[in-house]
Amino acid sequence: MAQAKTLTQAEIDQVLRYTSKSRYAVRNRCLILTSFWSGMRVAEIANLKMRDVLNEDRTIKTEIRLSADQTKGNEARVVFIPQKLRDEFTQYLKTRKLFNPEIPFFHSSNRLGFSPNTLCQWFFWTYKRAGLNNASSHSGRRSFITSLAVKGVGVRVLASLAGHKSIAVTQRYIDVNDEMKRNAVELI
Repeated sequence: MAQAKTLTQAEIDQVLRYTSKSRYAVRNRCLILTSFWSGMRVAEIANLKMRDVLNEDRTIKTEIRLSADQTKGNEARVVFIPQKLRDEFTQYLKTRKLFNPEIPFFHSSNRLGFSPNTLCQWFFWTYKRAGLNNASSHSGRRSFITSLAVKGVGVRVLASLAGHKSIAVTQRYIDVNDEMKRNAVELI
């Protein structure tokens, strides 16, 4: 099975331009950036509840604590949320009217939230309609891991951020590219 495409910044910008013209533009932007900036799996994003992201005073948490039933490996994990993604969450929440802790964080068109399968399809069709072939719901996660590897983050830290038990799994996510090779030879 082919791996999901790792997207360049130009391709991420392309899909963000496409989503900016969509019906739920702010939500769609936030979904895309959550994938790229948190490294969460699509099922983890689909399973987010308001309580996972918001403190009681409705401020955005800096860490999302996913329960075992929200993750692939059936093991709880912590997802660290960078400031720029917290800012996106804040913008997205301005479009929401309900803040019940138990409702889905990301609403669907029927306001009930996405299942992991429907969100997976949403990502596939969003990328396809934006003109990106071979991109999938896993592209954001692979791009997250690869972009941090380019910046020199060690594979053990990457594995922990991704929720992988094995660094061998994490290593398969990293696309070696010319920028990484240029950076490497400059270390000589």
